[in-house]
Amino acid sequence: MQNVYSKSISCHKKYRGKIEIVPKVPIKGLKDFSIWYTPGVAGPARAISNDQNLSFELTSRWNTIAVVTDGTRVLGLGDIGPEASLPVMEGKALLFKYLGGVDAIPLAVNTKNADEFINIVKALEPSFGGLNLEDIASPKCFYILERLRELLDIPVWHDDQQGTALVVLAALFNALKIVGKKLEEIRVAMIGAGAAGLSIVRYLIKAGVNPGNIVVVDINGILHPEREDLRRDDPWLKWHREIAEITNSEGRRGGIREAMIGADVVIAASAPKPGLIKKEWIKLMNNDPIVFSLANPEPEIWPWDAKDGGARIVATGRSDFPNQVNNSLGFPAVFRGALSVRARKITDGMCIAAAKALAKYAEEKGIHEEYIIPRMDEEEAYIVEALAVAEEAMSEGVARVKRSRSDLEEEIRSLISRPKKYLATMMERGLL
Repeated sequence: MQNVYSKSISCHKKYRGKIEIVPKVPIKGLKDFSIWYTPGVAGPARAISNDQNLSFELTSRWNTIAVVTDGTRVLGLGDIGPEASLPVMEGKALLFKYLGGVDAIPLAVNTKNADEFINIVKALEPSFGGLNLEDIASPKCFYILERLRELLDIPVWHDDQQGTALVVLAALFNALKIVGKKLEEIRVAMIGAGAAGLSIVRYLIKAGVNPGNIVVVDINGILHPEREDLRRDDPWLKWHREIAEITNSEGRRGGIREAMIGADVVIAASAPKPGLIKKEWIKLMNNDPIVFSLANPEPEIWPWDAKDGGARIVATGRSDFPNQVNNSLGFPAVFRGALSVRARKITDGMCIAAAKALAKYAEEKGIHEEYIIPRMDEEEAYIVEALAVAEEAMSEGVARVKRSRSDLEEEIRSLISRPKKYLATMMERGLL
């Protein structure tokens, strides 16, 4: 692993970052600036002053988002600060462009105060068509997402919440098909109650899982309404209390082991600590257990240990093991679909539509125990996912424009393939 870190530092130093701004209009001489800048630019400026919605037609706002963080929960590194978060935010911007054809600007904000963060981001709204919140500590991230979704008239999304949840849901749809179990009948042990864990629970319920059949475990044990720490007068505990009230109908107490007894599925989004889930505990689960161990860079249980414990299907967050459940399968296509219809928000319905599209794509290719979800290099998966998101946005009435399926597909396909062609040309010509 240390070799990878050293090589990454060397490459980052060589290229001095991962993204740059490149003109996309033809410039043959100085006279072209009379169109793209002064005096001609006064024309679109006046037009937008009379109708602000024209900013989505006359500027790059329609396809530009901000990737915003306060640097308080970066990858597995924790609170490392806004400056140290920039390599990660740049990486996210790179993936947005390469996988979804979305222009993304990394913004690291120097405040840990939730309301101040919200005010800063709200003030930036006129420049962007959407906002991706990234690596913000829990439970502050829940409050920030809720408030910004209320305040802004553009899509606001927190990848650690919605992104993780939709990709987990897509993988689970197909895993259940393989083992022959129904979503509404399964029992789930959810290990981890941070941004990802609580959002996964919420999406499982929206998709049809009986909330009483879900048992959630955080660092202090199984969530239940009588737990002393959850009864404190602390507004930041409201999201945990809400989940504790509707899950765990049996009133279980204890920890991970107790949560896994009789479960059909265990989903872990907690700490990169192999052995956190012990293989003998998998033997306590129902027949054909499904194990999603998603912590990075090391999962809560190694795949071979899970299999040795009796797991039928295993997924991790890593690309070097089968069934990688990674946010990168979600955020590029979700924003691509949302931006292509100028959506005002990204709804839960749009995310579930994305999950269903991913699952269907993999199923049509042929799912099996080591292929339950598309891989990151399957470009067509992003196209069908983005199209599903755009159509759901129009169906729910949150799209500013209505477009035909054929028109949407043509644009989505072009925008997703374009960055790869551009990079290939640049590398062929020795410019990269």
